[in-house]
Amino acid sequence: MNRPEVARVNHPAVAQCPGHEYFQRDFSGSSGLFSFVLKKRLSDEQLAHFLDNFTLFHMAYSWGGFESLILANQPEELNEIRPAGKVDFTGTLVRVHIGLEAVDDLIADLEAGFARIG
Repeated sequence: MNRPEVARVNHPAVAQCPGHEYFQRDFSGSSGLFSFVLKKRLSDEQLAHFLDNFTLFHMAYSWGGFESLILANQPEELNEIRPAGKVDFTGTLVRVHIGLEAVDDLIADLEAGFARIG
């Protein structure tokens, strides 16, 4: 999905992702767990409006279930838990786990989320 709001997608199957060469060498498939970085940092209000109004995505970490999940972090939050180095972006990071719902429905849910942050 190409979106003007997205600076980059973090998934080893994406050619521009660091470590892609190892993914190609060592794996024959991939999962639906990935993240993307928004070009802008969402305010607390924008982030709440974005996350609180999904129909199919629920806010939670993935433990290997079948549900579609979504979470977001600001760069400073990640810097606190990444002692080895600083993050290399300034926008909001959104983490997504794709579940078993219909792909078109999930895309529509994400598109509605992007519309909320305009």
